Amino acid sequence: MERNFAIDFIKFFAILAVVIIHTFPGNDQPGYFVLDNLSRFAVPFFFTASGYLFSLKVRNNPQSFSYFKKYITKILKIYVSWLAFYFIYDVARIMLINENPPAELSKYMENMTALNLLYYGQGTSGYQLWFVNSLVWSIAIIYLFYRLKRVSLLLVIAFCFNLLGLFGQSYSIFDELPVSTTRAALYVSLFYTVMGFWLASVQTWRKYKGRVYFYLLCFFTILQISEGFWLVKGLDARHGEYFFSTIFLTLFLFLYALSNPNLGKGLLLNKIGGNSLRIYAIHVFFIDMVDLFFGKIGLGQSTHNLLLNLLDASLVFVLSYLSYQLLQKIKGSLKKNRA
Repeated sequence: MERNFAIDFIKFFAILAVVIIHTFPGNDQPGYFVLDNLSRFAVPFFFTASGYLFSLKVRNNPQSFSYFKKYITKILKIYVSWLAFYFIYDVARIMLINENPPAELSKYMENMTALNLLYYGQGTSGYQLWFVNSLVWSIAIIYLFYRLKRVSLLLVIAFCFNLLGLFGQSYSIFDELPVSTTRAALYVSLFYTVMGFWLASVQTWRKYKGRVYFYLLCFFTILQISEGFWLVKGLDARHGEYFFSTIFLTLFLFLYALSNPNLGKGLLLNKIGGNSLRIYAIHVFFIDMVDLFFGKIGLGQSTHNLLLNLLDASLVFVLSYLSYQLLQKIKGSLKKNRA
Protein backbone atom coordinates (compact mmCIF):
# COMPACT_ATOMS: atom_id res chain seq x y z
CA MET A 1 0.00 0.00 0.00
CA GLU A 2 1.62 3.24 -1.17
CA ARG A 3 1.51 6.20 1.17
CA ASN A 4 -0.72 9.10 0.18
CA PHE A 5 1.20 12.23 1.14
CA ALA A 6 -1.61 14.52 0.02
CA ILE A 7 -3.84 13.44 2.91
CA ASP A 8 -1.32 14.62 5.52
CA PHE A 9 -0.66 17.74 3.45
CA ILE A 10 -4.33 18.70 3.52
CA LYS A 11 -4.55 17.71 7.19
CA PHE A 12 -2.11 20.52 7.93
CA PHE A 13 -4.51 23.09 6.51
CA ALA A 14 -7.43 21.31 8.17
CA ILE A 15 -5.95 21.53 11.67
CA LEU A 16 -4.98 25.15 11.01
CA ALA A 17 -8.60 25.76 9.97
CA VAL A 18 -9.85 24.20 13.22
CA VAL A 19 -7.63 26.54 15.25
CA ILE A 20 -8.95 29.51 13.26
CA ILE A 21 -12.56 28.46 13.91
CA HIS A 22 -11.98 28.14 17.65
CA THR A 23 -9.88 31.29 18.14
CA PHE A 24 -11.94 33.71 16.08
CA PRO A 25 -14.93 35.49 17.68
CA GLY A 26 -18.40 36.05 16.24
CA ASN A 27 -18.90 36.36 12.50
CA ASP A 28 -20.26 39.89 12.27
CA GLN A 29 -17.57 41.09 9.85
CA PRO A 30 -16.93 39.95 6.25
CA GLY A 31 -13.33 38.88 6.94
CA TYR A 32 -14.36 36.67 9.86
CA PHE A 33 -17.27 35.27 7.91
CA VAL A 34 -15.22 34.18 4.90
CA LEU A 35 -12.42 32.65 7.00
CA ASP A 36 -14.90 30.79 9.19
CA ASN A 37 -16.83 29.36 6.26
CA LEU A 38 -13.69 28.45 4.34
CA SER A 39 -12.50 26.55 7.40
CA ARG A 40 -15.59 24.34 7.68
CA PHE A 41 -14.09 21.62 5.50
CA ALA A 42 -11.69 20.61 8.29
CA VAL A 43 -13.63 18.25 10.56
CA PRO A 44 -15.49 16.48 7.70
CA PHE A 45 -12.14 15.95 5.98
CA PHE A 46 -10.64 14.46 9.15
CA PHE A 47 -13.52 12.01 9.45
CA THR A 48 -13.32 11.08 5.76
CA ALA A 49 -9.57 10.50 5.95
CA SER A 50 -9.99 8.37 9.08
CA GLY A 51 -12.59 6.18 7.40
CA TYR A 52 -10.50 5.82 4.26
CA LEU A 53 -7.31 4.82 6.08
CA PHE A 54 -9.23 2.43 8.35
CA SER A 55 -10.75 0.80 5.28
CA LEU A 56 -7.32 0.21 3.73
CA LYS A 57 -6.27 -1.66 6.86
CA VAL A 58 -9.29 -3.93 7.36
CA ARG A 59 -10.48 -4.79 3.86
CA ASN A 60 -9.38 -8.27 2.78
CA ASN A 61 -7.42 -8.57 6.02
CA PRO A 62 -7.87 -11.89 7.86
CA GLN A 63 -6.70 -10.10 11.02
CA SER A 64 -9.19 -7.25 10.59
CA PHE A 65 -10.78 -7.71 14.01
CA SER A 66 -7.40 -7.51 15.72
CA TYR A 67 -6.65 -4.28 13.87
CA PHE A 68 -10.12 -2.95 14.72
CA LYS A 69 -9.55 -3.58 18.44
CA LYS A 70 -6.10 -2.00 18.26
CA TYR A 71 -7.44 1.07 16.45
CA ILE A 72 -10.39 1.55 18.81
CA THR A 73 -8.15 1.12 21.84
CA LYS A 74 -5.72 3.72 20.53
CA ILE A 75 -8.45 6.30 19.92
CA LEU A 76 -10.10 5.56 23.27
CA LYS A 77 -6.80 6.09 25.08
CA ILE A 78 -6.44 9.47 23.39
CA TYR A 79 -10.00 10.42 24.35
CA VAL A 80 -9.78 9.27 27.98
CA SER A 81 -6.35 10.78 28.60
CA TRP A 82 -7.30 14.20 27.22
CA LEU A 83 -10.66 14.09 28.95
CA ALA A 84 -8.79 13.56 32.22
CA PHE A 85 -6.39 16.39 31.32
CA TYR A 86 -9.20 18.91 30.74
CA PHE A 87 -11.06 17.73 33.84
CA ILE A 88 -7.99 18.34 36.02
CA TYR A 89 -7.40 21.69 34.31
CA ASP A 90 -11.03 22.75 34.83
CA VAL A 91 -11.05 21.77 38.49
CA ALA A 92 -7.76 23.60 39.12
CA ARG A 93 -9.07 26.71 37.43
CA ILE A 94 -12.32 26.62 39.39
CA MET A 95 -10.44 26.28 42.67
CA LEU A 96 -8.05 29.13 41.84
CA ILE A 97 -10.19 31.87 40.30
CA ASN A 98 -13.70 31.50 41.77
CA GLU A 99 -14.92 33.16 44.94
CA ASN A 100 -17.07 30.15 45.82
CA PRO A 101 -15.19 27.08 44.49
CA PRO A 102 -17.48 24.41 46.05
CA ALA A 103 -20.60 25.88 44.44
CA GLU A 104 -18.92 26.28 41.04
CA LEU A 105 -17.45 22.80 41.26
CA SER A 106 -20.88 21.35 42.03
CA LYS A 107 -22.35 23.15 39.03
CA TYR A 108 -19.49 21.90 36.87
CA MET A 109 -20.00 18.29 37.92
CA GLU A 110 -23.64 18.42 36.81
CA ASN A 111 -22.41 18.27 33.21
CA MET A 112 -20.39 15.12 33.82
CA THR A 113 -23.21 12.80 32.84
CA ALA A 114 -22.76 9.38 31.25
CA LEU A 115 -24.46 10.58 28.06
CA ASN A 116 -22.17 13.60 27.76
CA LEU A 117 -19.00 11.66 28.47
CA LEU A 118 -19.73 8.47 26.55
CA TYR A 119 -21.63 9.78 23.53
CA TYR A 120 -21.48 13.54 23.08
CA GLY A 121 -17.87 13.96 24.22
CA GLN A 122 -18.90 16.89 26.39
CA GLY A 123 -18.64 17.79 30.06
CA THR A 124 -15.28 19.58 30.21
CA SER A 125 -13.76 22.66 28.62
CA GLY A 126 -12.26 20.28 26.05
CA TYR A 127 -15.31 20.69 23.83
CA GLN A 128 -13.32 19.65 20.76
CA LEU A 129 -13.06 16.09 22.12
CA TRP A 130 -16.47 15.34 20.64
CA PHE A 131 -14.57 14.56 17.44
CA VAL A 132 -12.46 11.82 19.07
CA ASN A 133 -15.44 10.28 20.84
CA SER A 134 -17.58 10.40 17.70
CA LEU A 135 -14.83 8.72 15.71
CA VAL A 136 -14.85 5.77 18.11
CA TRP A 137 -18.59 5.29 17.67
CA SER A 138 -18.39 5.71 13.91
CA ILE A 139 -15.58 3.19 13.46
CA ALA A 140 -17.40 0.66 15.65
CA ILE A 141 -20.61 0.99 13.61
CA ILE A 142 -18.73 0.86 10.31
CA TYR A 143 -16.85 -2.28 11.27
CA LEU A 144 -20.11 -3.99 12.25
CA PHE A 145 -21.69 -3.18 8.88
CA TYR A 146 -18.48 -4.17 7.12
CA ARG A 147 -18.64 -7.61 8.67
CA LEU A 148 -22.31 -7.81 7.68
CA LYS A 149 -21.31 -6.72 4.15
CA ARG A 150 -23.74 -3.81 4.26
CA VAL A 151 -21.43 -0.78 3.99
CA SER A 152 -23.42 0.68 1.06
CA LEU A 153 -26.61 0.45 3.12
CA LEU A 154 -24.88 2.19 6.02
CA LEU A 155 -23.73 4.97 3.68
CA VAL A 156 -27.34 5.65 2.69
CA ILE A 157 -28.55 5.55 6.31
CA ALA A 158 -25.73 7.82 7.47
CA PHE A 159 -26.42 10.25 4.61
CA CYS A 160 -30.05 10.55 5.73
CA PHE A 161 -29.03 11.20 9.33
CA ASN A 162 -26.51 13.80 8.17
CA LEU A 163 -29.23 15.65 6.28
CA LEU A 164 -31.43 15.51 9.38
CA GLY A 165 -28.56 16.84 11.46
CA LEU A 166 -28.27 19.90 9.24
CA PHE A 167 -31.68 20.94 10.51
CA GLY A 168 -30.16 21.16 13.97
CA GLN A 169 -27.47 23.45 12.58
CA SER A 170 -27.46 25.54 9.40
CA TYR A 171 -31.04 24.91 8.33
CA SER A 172 -32.65 25.30 11.74
CA ILE A 173 -34.46 28.36 10.35
CA PHE A 174 -36.71 25.90 8.51
CA ASP A 175 -37.20 23.17 11.09
CA GLU A 176 -34.97 22.50 14.11
CA LEU A 177 -34.51 18.98 15.46
CA PRO A 178 -35.58 18.50 19.12
CA VAL A 179 -32.11 17.39 20.28
CA SER A 180 -29.53 19.14 22.46
CA THR A 181 -26.87 19.00 19.73
CA THR A 182 -26.29 17.39 16.36
CA ARG A 183 -22.49 17.55 16.79
CA ALA A 184 -22.36 13.83 17.42
CA ALA A 185 -21.58 10.51 15.76
CA LEU A 186 -25.05 9.86 14.40
CA TYR A 187 -25.46 13.19 12.61
CA VAL A 188 -21.96 14.23 11.52
CA SER A 189 -19.08 11.82 11.91
CA LEU A 190 -20.78 8.59 10.83
CA PHE A 191 -21.58 9.83 7.33
CA TYR A 192 -18.18 11.35 6.56
CA THR A 193 -16.29 8.41 8.09
CA VAL A 194 -18.30 5.80 6.18
CA MET A 195 -17.92 7.88 3.02
CA GLY A 196 -14.15 7.65 3.39
CA PHE A 197 -14.40 3.93 4.11
CA TRP A 198 -16.52 3.43 1.00
CA LEU A 199 -14.22 5.50 -1.23
CA ALA A 200 -11.36 3.10 -0.51
CA SER A 201 -13.22 0.39 -2.44
CA VAL A 202 -14.25 2.60 -5.35
CA GLN A 203 -12.03 3.05 -8.41
CA THR A 204 -14.27 5.02 -10.77
CA TRP A 205 -12.74 8.29 -9.53
CA ARG A 206 -9.58 7.36 -11.46
CA LYS A 207 -11.39 8.14 -14.72
CA TYR A 208 -10.95 11.86 -14.12
CA LYS A 209 -7.84 13.98 -13.68
CA GLY A 210 -7.04 15.89 -10.54
CA ARG A 211 -7.84 19.26 -12.09
CA VAL A 212 -11.47 18.16 -12.58
CA TYR A 213 -11.80 17.58 -8.83
CA PHE A 214 -10.00 20.85 -8.17
CA TYR A 215 -12.51 22.81 -10.27
CA LEU A 216 -15.41 21.05 -8.55
CA LEU A 217 -13.80 21.78 -5.18
CA CYS A 218 -13.59 25.48 -6.02
CA PHE A 219 -17.22 25.53 -7.15
CA PHE A 220 -18.54 23.93 -3.96
CA THR A 221 -16.30 26.10 -1.80
CA ILE A 222 -17.91 29.17 -3.33
CA LEU A 223 -21.32 27.53 -2.95
CA GLN A 224 -20.68 26.86 0.75
CA ILE A 225 -19.79 30.50 1.36
CA SER A 226 -22.90 31.51 -0.58
CA GLU A 227 -25.06 29.26 1.58
CA GLY A 228 -23.62 30.95 4.65
CA PHE A 229 -24.53 34.41 3.29
CA TRP A 230 -28.00 33.17 2.41
CA LEU A 231 -28.65 31.75 5.90
CA VAL A 232 -26.94 34.44 7.95
CA LYS A 233 -30.08 36.40 8.87
CA GLY A 234 -31.99 33.36 9.98
CA LEU A 235 -29.07 32.15 12.06
CA ASP A 236 -28.57 35.55 13.71
CA ALA A 237 -24.95 35.64 12.48
CA ARG A 238 -24.26 32.16 13.89
CA HIS A 239 -23.58 30.78 10.41
CA GLY A 240 -20.39 28.91 11.18
CA GLU A 241 -21.81 25.48 10.55
CA TYR A 242 -21.92 22.67 7.99
CA PHE A 243 -24.07 22.90 4.88
CA PHE A 244 -25.38 20.60 2.19
CA SER A 245 -22.59 21.87 -0.04
CA THR A 246 -20.05 20.77 2.59
CA ILE A 247 -20.73 17.16 1.60
CA PHE A 248 -19.60 17.77 -1.98
CA LEU A 249 -16.78 20.09 -0.97
CA THR A 250 -15.37 17.33 1.27
CA LEU A 251 -15.91 14.64 -1.35
CA PHE A 252 -14.09 16.48 -4.12
CA LEU A 253 -11.33 17.68 -1.80
CA PHE A 254 -10.67 14.08 -0.83
CA LEU A 255 -10.83 12.87 -4.42
CA TYR A 256 -8.35 15.60 -5.30
CA ALA A 257 -6.04 14.21 -2.61
CA LEU A 258 -6.43 10.68 -4.00
CA SER A 259 -5.62 11.97 -7.49
CA ASN A 260 -2.43 13.67 -6.31
CA PRO A 261 -0.88 11.23 -3.80
CA ASN A 262 2.56 12.91 -3.86
CA LEU A 263 1.24 16.38 -3.07
CA GLY A 264 3.42 17.92 -0.36
CA LYS A 265 5.83 14.99 -0.19
CA GLY A 266 8.89 15.80 1.92
CA LEU A 267 7.50 19.07 3.30
CA LEU A 268 7.36 20.00 6.98
CA LEU A 269 3.65 20.64 6.47
CA ASN A 270 3.13 16.92 5.93
CA LYS A 271 4.87 16.07 9.19
CA ILE A 272 2.71 18.56 11.06
CA GLY A 273 -0.42 17.29 9.30
CA GLY A 274 0.44 13.74 10.35
CA ASN A 275 0.30 14.91 13.98
CA SER A 276 -2.96 16.80 13.55
CA LEU A 277 -4.96 14.70 16.04
CA ARG A 278 -2.58 15.54 18.89
CA ILE A 279 -2.62 19.22 17.96
CA TYR A 280 -6.41 19.02 17.82
CA ALA A 281 -6.57 17.55 21.32
CA ILE A 282 -4.35 20.15 23.02
CA HIS A 283 -5.08 23.38 21.15
CA VAL A 284 -8.11 24.40 23.24
CA PHE A 285 -5.90 24.50 26.34
CA PHE A 286 -3.54 26.92 24.57
CA ILE A 287 -6.48 29.03 23.42
CA ASP A 288 -7.16 29.67 27.12
CA MET A 289 -3.49 30.29 27.84
CA VAL A 290 -3.06 32.77 24.98
CA ASP A 291 -6.30 34.54 25.94
CA LEU A 292 -5.00 34.91 29.50
CA PHE A 293 -1.72 36.27 28.17
CA PHE A 294 -3.48 38.78 25.92
CA GLY A 295 -5.58 39.84 28.86
CA LYS A 296 -2.51 40.39 31.04
CA ILE A 297 -0.86 42.66 28.47
CA GLY A 298 -4.02 44.69 27.93
CA LEU A 299 -5.18 43.20 24.64
CA GLY A 300 -8.07 41.20 26.03
CA GLN A 301 -10.70 43.43 24.42
CA SER A 302 -9.23 43.23 20.92
CA THR A 303 -11.58 40.46 19.83
CA HIS A 304 -12.66 42.28 16.68
CA ASN A 305 -9.22 43.02 15.29
CA LEU A 306 -8.53 40.68 12.39
CA LEU A 307 -4.74 41.05 12.62
CA LEU A 308 -4.64 40.25 16.33
CA ASN A 309 -6.97 37.31 15.81
CA LEU A 310 -4.59 35.93 13.21
CA LEU A 311 -1.72 36.40 15.66
CA ASP A 312 -3.80 34.65 18.33
CA ALA A 313 -4.48 31.68 16.02
CA SER A 314 -0.82 31.47 14.98
CA LEU A 315 0.39 31.43 18.58
CA VAL A 316 -2.08 28.70 19.52
CA PHE A 317 -1.12 26.62 16.52
CA VAL A 318 2.66 26.89 17.08
CA LEU A 319 2.41 26.27 20.83
CA SER A 320 0.18 23.24 20.28
CA TYR A 321 2.60 21.67 17.82
CA LEU A 322 5.73 22.43 19.87
CA SER A 323 4.12 21.13 23.06
CA TYR A 324 3.24 17.89 21.30
CA GLN A 325 6.83 17.54 20.12
CA LEU A 326 8.04 18.15 23.68
CA LEU A 327 5.63 15.54 25.06
CA GLN A 328 6.92 13.03 22.52
CA LYS A 329 10.53 13.68 23.59
CA ILE A 330 9.61 13.29 27.27
CA LYS A 331 7.74 10.08 26.45
CA GLY A 332 10.74 8.77 24.53
CA SER A 333 13.12 9.59 27.39
CA LEU A 334 10.91 7.81 29.90
CA LYS A 335 10.86 4.71 27.72
CA LYS A 336 14.67 4.73 27.48
CA ASN A 337 15.00 5.08 31.24
CA ARG A 338 12.66 2.15 31.81
CA ALA A 339 14.65 0.03 29.36
